Amino acid sequence: MNQGTGSGIYEKQEGVPRFFYKEFREKGKDYVLLIPVINEGKRIHKELARAAKYKVSDYADIVICDGGSGDGSMEEGILRRLGVNTLLTKDDEGRQGAQLRMGIWWALQRGYKGLLTIDGNNKDSIEDVPRFIQKLEEGYDFVQGSRFIKGGRAIRTPLLRLLSVRLLHAPVISWTAGYHFTDTTNAYRAYSRRYLTDERVQPLREIFQTYELLAYLSVRAAQLRYKVCEIPVSRVYPKRGKTPTKIRFWKGNVELLKILFRNLRGVYVPGD
Repeated sequence: MNQGTGSGIYEKQEGVPRFFYKEFREKGKDYVLLIPVINEGKRIHKELARAAKYKVSDYADIVICDGGSGDGSMEEGILRRLGVNTLLTKDDEGRQGAQLRMGIWWALQRGYKGLLTIDGNNKDSIEDVPRFIQKLEEGYDFVQGSRFIKGGRAIRTPLLRLLSVRLLHAPVISWTAGYHFTDTTNAYRAYSRRYLTDERVQPLREIFQTYELLAYLSVRAAQLRYKVCEIPVSRVYPKRGKTPTKIRFWKGNVELLKILFRNLRGVYVPGD
């Protein structure tokens, strides 16, 4: 891969969707922050502005993993001004899982030591990026952000979502992993290169189309005895207006439940 700036297309390959890339800057850091988005509008701009305020790009290259936004939020000039390193745009089937596979492949090809992920809807404390990187530097392979441990903040979390995470999702993921997690639907986390390139993990597979990859990567590290931990983060829901989420209430939650129990049965483990 060309390590400089430029643009082009990567055709679909095994485990990686077809996508366009625009490099605004060369690889500059050992770590990368992947932000999957689709039609986040001003929310992603506000998040990137916060990242600029807290100098996140001093710690990690910021790469947007776009699912095909049509709302103008991915305009090149805006992204450049807000410190984005690269824009990847999926041109293939699949949703969040495909966007993350695209980003993970890019990160591994570029030679990063580790990668972080965060939602692009400006709910999460992007200023905590250096704390994730510190944990990776200390030798951790999977670092989960949690609003529910000491030092974390859960602000205006919808009651049903709070109950589903605390009483169902987190207990099942913890049981599957053999490690106690508290905030398992939170996409704010970090992974080491060592973990992602382990042949027993194989994140670049077509089975990961929607939210399967997040659930799977949450448990596989502990199952393989990698070093895992949680760190406190903040997740703040808006005071008014529609809750920023891509999960439809009934259909989306049924889908998450199916993924949760497929993960428990080991459906996503390579070779099973």
